[in-house]
Amino acid sequence: MNTELELLMPGGSLEKIKYAIAYGADAVYAGVPRYSLRARENEFFDIDLVKEAIDFVHARGKKIYLTANIYAHNNKINSFMDAMKEMVDLKPDAFIMTDPGLIALTKDKFPEAVIHLSTQANNTNWAQVKFWKDYGIERAILARELRIEEIKEIHEKVPGIELEAFVHGSICMAYSGRCLLSNYLSYRDANQGTCSHTCRWGFKVQANDAARGKRADGQTQFDDVATDYIPLDGDFYLEEKERPGEMMPIDEDEYGTYIMNSKDLCGIDYMTQLRDAGIISFKVEGRNKTEYYASIVARAYRRGLDAIANGQELPDEIRDWMLAEVATTANRGFIPGFYPRNAKAAAQELERSHAIQTHLYAARVVAYDKNSQVACLDVKNRMDEGDELTVITCDQGEFTQPFTNAYYGGHPEAIKFSEETFDLDPVNRAKKFNEVKIEATSHAHGGGKYVYMKMQRDMGANPTMSVLRMIYKDAQTLKKNRPEMIAERDAAVV
Repeated sequence: MNTELELLMPGGSLEKIKYAIAYGADAVYAGVPRYSLRARENEFFDIDLVKEAIDFVHARGKKIYLTANIYAHNNKINSFMDAMKEMVDLKPDAFIMTDPGLIALTKDKFPEAVIHLSTQANNTNWAQVKFWKDYGIERAILARELRIEEIKEIHEKVPGIELEAFVHGSICMAYSGRCLLSNYLSYRDANQGTCSHTCRWGFKVQANDAARGKRADGQTQFDDVATDYIPLDGDFYLEEKERPGEMMPIDEDEYGTYIMNSKDLCGIDYMTQLRDAGIISFKVEGRNKTEYYASIVARAYRRGLDAIANGQELPDEIRDWMLAEVATTANRGFIPGFYPRNAKAAAQELERSHAIQTHLYAARVVAYDKNSQVACLDVKNRMDEGDELTVITCDQGEFTQPFTNAYYGGHPEAIKFSEETFDLDPVNRAKKFNEVKIEATSHAHGGGKYVYMKMQRDMGANPTMSVLRMIYKDAQTLKKNRPEMIAERDAAVV
């Protein structure tokens, strides 16, 4: 049984897998065609792509686990087993599975397959974990609903099985993700891999009385931001009929109301306790997140796991740096989940863990000319002349420089960019290398145009794994911020 601490990152695509590995992941998990609970966001839509991902990861001495964790209906069993034959032949390090019937069929037909029990199986007690260990399961991915004391008891009573726990990322509002909201409202079954994230939809609060009804009549648009927003007058609550008197408050701002939209899990403050409780795999959620998310979260938790690998406590300076790093990624605010106690009590306890997104993903480097230090950038958010950028590399640390001396179509200091590199640019692909006009620009935006900019430092041995970010600003591409959010964000940046 493996006892070394493992950083397990999501791999929604081969590109994201490359970033996760480059920034410190020990292992990645990737969905398989049709049989993963992220079927809609999964870019591994055929077996050849899965093979390419497995070969890439294994060539770098890392591990890859394939998620095949649907609860199957009858009509999927035969096709699932046919697909499993193809996947077993590719020799991934393990399969993440949930359905007891599919697990039994897989173990019978492919006894060599290593199986990790998905969190979808509601792994909440030691007796259940012991049952699956005795059945031959090598790792249990524990339910997010467990407290650390419960994890420790499972490890003590079932010491011969690996334990994995989520430490970062989105949290489903339903118990271990077993939800019917998506099925009910959009006819997409979450347990078949097609969740539409209905719990995160925005809703307008309506009132029954005539006075507030006027407000509702005059404000019915469902845009991202209600520019003519009228604050609610009074308090609004939900009361479930079987729990009279237990009032659940509903909040609304100019973005609407999100009744069941949980904040994100951040387990940085509980890493040492999780280690001591028996967790060996620290798992990050987010297969449909960006390559920036994969890079930043991986490098943050990599540093943290390295710091506690030998039984040490997490130093305060590393803890603070990690929180600042993950706060630069898109998030809905951070909570520790159930780890300290029932989340009902902790859900709004945010003094130490709360984060407003402090930075924006500005661009990624898709090509680099070492002689001139000119980088070709795939722009993700608008950059303007003078914007301060942080350039993050996977092997040379990071440095800052302004957005300046930028060009479309190439760069005067790197005229001899190879035609292969130049062909990456979607705007120039149809033209000949010597026909494209180089234009200086004071801003850059997405939409199919790459921008070329001279870097102030060498980008290291692996420049195309570099990402750029900038401080979150009120630019044309951003939603408005509430004043209190802006104040918190600015304080976090300082």
